[in-house]
Amino acid sequence: MSQSKKPSAKLTLLALAISAFGIGSTEFISVGLLPLITDDFGISVSTAGLTVSIYALGVTVGAPLLTALTSRLSRKTVLLLVMTIFIIGNLTAAIAPNFPILLIGRIISALAHGVFMSIASVIAADVVEPNKRASAIAFMFTGLTLATVTGVPLGTFIGQVMDWRMSFIFIVIIGVIGLISNAMLVPGQLSKGNPISIRDIGKVLSNIRMLLILFITAIGYGGAFVVYTYVSPILEQYMGYSPHAVVIILVVYGICVAIGNTLGGHFANQKPLRSIFIIFVGLALALLGINFTLESPIIGLVMVLIMGLFMFMNVPGLQLYAVILSEKYVPSAISMASALNISAFNIGIFLGSYIGGFIIRHQSLAHTPFYGFLMVILAAVVTLLWLLFDQKKK
Repeated sequence: MSQSKKPSAKLTLLALAISAFGIGSTEFISVGLLPLITDDFGISVSTAGLTVSIYALGVTVGAPLLTALTSRLSRKTVLLLVMTIFIIGNLTAAIAPNFPILLIGRIISALAHGVFMSIASVIAADVVEPNKRASAIAFMFTGLTLATVTGVPLGTFIGQVMDWRMSFIFIVIIGVIGLISNAMLVPGQLSKGNPISIRDIGKVLSNIRMLLILFITAIGYGGAFVVYTYVSPILEQYMGYSPHAVVIILVVYGICVAIGNTLGGHFANQKPLRSIFIIFVGLALALLGINFTLESPIIGLVMVLIMGLFMFMNVPGLQLYAVILSEKYVPSAISMASALNISAFNIGIFLGSYIGGFIIRHQSLAHTPFYGFLMVILAAVVTLLWLLFDQKKK
C-alpha cells in the first residue's frame, strides 16, 4: 500500500511547495518594492510599509475565520479556491490605480495565505506515513524558504528593471502554475476535516497547552524578526557591507534558512517538543552573538548566517506539535488549531517588526539583537518548563 502511495505523495508535496513558493514570495515582496511604490503613488515610506504590516494582519485574522467558513468543503476544493483568491489578490495589486486598491489586493492575498498554510500543513501530513509527517510539512514549507532565497530577490529585480506592477504579475504566473499543479497532483479523496465553527476558536484557546504552543510560536518565531526585518541596515551601517554585497548575503542567508528548515523537519519527527527547545536555544545564542559582534564584518556575518540557519528550523516542529496537541486535546478542532498556529507565526512577524522599529526609534538599531534574544530565550524557558512538567507526569 505504502509503495503505491509514495510517488503520488511526492507529487502532492511538490504541488503544495510550488503554491507555497508563490505565497512566500508575495508575503515579503513589497519590502523590496517600497521605494518604487512610494515614488509611483507619491506617499511616505511609512505609509507604503502598510503593504507589509496589513498583510501580516490579514493572515492573522483570515486563517482562523476562513478555515471555519470553508470547513464543510473537501480539502482539495478549499485548496483550489484559495489559490484562485490568491491570484485575484495579486492581480488586483498589479493593476491598482491608487494606493487603497493596492492595499485591498494585499488583504485579499493575505486571506488566501492564512487558509493555504493551514490546509496545506494538514494535507502534507495526511499523504505520508505518520513517522514522516514533520518532514512532509518541512518539504511543503521549502516553497516558502525558497521564496526568501529566489522569489523575493527575483521579484524585486523585475520591479526595478521593468515596473513594480510586473513583480505582482510574476507572482500571478506562479499562482496559476500552483493552481494547475494542485488540480492535477493533489488527490481528491483526502480525509475530510470535521466541520468547524467560529466557536472552535474558543475551544482551542481555552486549552492551556494549545495557548502555550501559540504563545511559544509567536514569541520564539517573532524574536528573529526583531533583527531580520532590519538586517540590511545592520549589515550596511555596522558591518560595513555595500548594498550590492547585501543582496548576495541575503541570497546566502536564504540558503541557510532552507537548510535549517529541512533539518528542523527531520529533528521534529521523533520528539518535537525537545527539538523545539534545543533550536530556540541555538537561535537565542545566534542573536546574542550578533549583539556582541555587531561591528565585526566577518564574525558578525557568520552570526547573522547562523541566525538564518535557526530562524525557520522550528517552523515544521511548531506546526506539527500544534496538530499533535489538537489531535489529543481538541480533536474536533484540528484544522482551527492549525490555522491559529499560522496566525501565531504572523503575530510573531508583526510583533518582531514592530518591536524592532520601536527599539530603533527610542534606542538604537544596535540594540535590536539583544531584544530579539530576550524574546527567543523567553520561548525557550517556557518550552523547558513544559518539557520538565511532562517528564514529571510520566
